[in-house]
Amino acid sequence: MAGKKGSSPKIHTYFKVEGDKVSRLRKLCVRCGKGVYMSEHKDRRTCGKCTDTEFIQKNNL
Repeated sequence: MAGKKGSSPKIHTYFKVEGDKVSRLRKLCVRCGKGVYMSEHKDRRTCGKCTDTEFIQKNNL
C-alpha cells in the first residue's frame, strides 16, 4: 500500500525554509481553506478538491 488516501508525498516541496522562517511557495485554496494547495499551470491555478480556478493575467508591456 502506498500510503493513506489523500496524503501528498511531496508536500515538503510546497515550502521554503530560510534560517528560522518558513514560507509557502504555493497558494492556498480560498474555498477549501487550510491544508489544500492550488496547482500551478501555465496560465491558471486550480484546486484539485473543489475545482476552483484562478486565471493568471500576463502584463504585456
